[in-house]
Amino acid sequence: MDLPSNLLPNEASPEWMNKGDNAWQLTAATMVGLQSIPGLVILYGSIVKKKWAVNSAFMAFYAFAAVLLCWVGWGYQMSFGEKLAPFVGRPNVALDQGYLLKRGFAGYFPNATMIYFQFAFAAITLVLIAGALLGRMNFKAWMMFVPLWLTFSYTVGAYSLWCPDGWLAKLGAIDYSGGYVIHLSSGVAGFTAAYWVGPRASKDRERFPPNNILLMLAGAGLLWMGWTGFNGGDPYTVNTDASLAVLNTHVCAAASLLTWLILDIIFFGKPSVIGATQGMITGLVCITPAAGVVQGWAAIIMGVLSGSIPWYTMMVVHKKFWLLKQVDDTMAVFHTHAVAGSLGGILTGFFANPKLCRLFYMVEDWQHWIGLAYGFETGRTTAGFKQMGVQIAGIGFIIGYNVVMTSLICLFIRLIVPLRLDDDELHSGDDAVHGEEAYALWGDGEKYESKHNSAYGMEDFPSAVPKNI
Repeated sequence: MDLPSNLLPNEASPEWMNKGDNAWQLTAATMVGLQSIPGLVILYGSIVKKKWAVNSAFMAFYAFAAVLLCWVGWGYQMSFGEKLAPFVGRPNVALDQGYLLKRGFAGYFPNATMIYFQFAFAAITLVLIAGALLGRMNFKAWMMFVPLWLTFSYTVGAYSLWCPDGWLAKLGAIDYSGGYVIHLSSGVAGFTAAYWVGPRASKDRERFPPNNILLMLAGAGLLWMGWTGFNGGDPYTVNTDASLAVLNTHVCAAASLLTWLILDIIFFGKPSVIGATQGMITGLVCITPAAGVVQGWAAIIMGVLSGSIPWYTMMVVHKKFWLLKQVDDTMAVFHTHAVAGSLGGILTGFFANPKLCRLFYMVEDWQHWIGLAYGFETGRTTAGFKQMGVQIAGIGFIIGYNVVMTSLICLFIRLIVPLRLDDDELHSGDDAVHGEEAYALWGDGEKYESKHNSAYGMEDFPSAVPKNI
């Protein structure tokens, strides 16, 4: 039986490529990219104090562009390429058409698609780190931090857990879509960097109201719906496991949001919009390492736990623990990403269903992936405890490595430029840092004209060319 003409292989569509898988992978990658720009750009720019709106949004915008060039230059090969060590690949470019058009290391699509998909994950990791540093980091220091952290930290986590030759991957650690590689690492790195950068101005720490909650919700909505591609794209194929991962993602997020909301009402008397957004994020983070390997009822349980445990660490533990009080983590990424990511990793080790692991990994020796709950059910308790141990070992490695490497990177940057803005810049915010403000109108409608960058009053600036010429 002959194939339809549109399915016949040719030079541009080789026999090994599945057009449906390739189309979905490109779509999923774009959805993840939209989580960063405009999703987190909008969320950061609107959740901060008005004077930091431009700076906060632009930290995310810059990181997205910088990561892409580093990724194709050396980052992708260090994360998924030829083995250099058990935890990192050999640096190499990923720009030659001969390499880009070959089949990727997984899936039925070319390397170019895989590089684009994995870039979106790398980019959002740096954008999430920025959340801990909003409102005071020197932008020049941030420009240095992004390529350095991507090179020396992100690539190690990605290779260790996601590359088939990585040491944690060989141990059997389950990180479906980045609970460890992205969220735990960004939460720990953001908190560590916040320690070295130092706090915001005292007035900003005391009062830091959002400048536009409606826009914040718009950014949060893009983040939530973009998670369809975030978790739905990681089977690297259009199959039933991808569908399950998408549904579990949204079920867990909804359960977490509602749990956080109910706790806010019970203990504070009002339904907080910002609190609900935090609950949404912790639910999305928690389900990420487990999305396609747990059942729907487990996703609901994970949502309830991710809406309550990070809530407790943020609202109660944070106020009692000395170190947490000392570090100014602007967006509370330690709680929303490090705590929720660790929680998700542990719960993955408990709820991982062997049959779903088989659908996800599609390898012959799938039996060793088994959650502790199913270990008890099937009498394979040793395997279940081993899986739990591997999950905890992965958490320990990501935390330890990121604390050390992020600290070294910050100490190195500090030798070149200050990590923190000076007091005058902290007082003025966007106008002092960028010469731009987010809003042309404010207060009673007075029009803003920046002394640094304005289309008006150009006569105040010295002419570049003498007028007598």
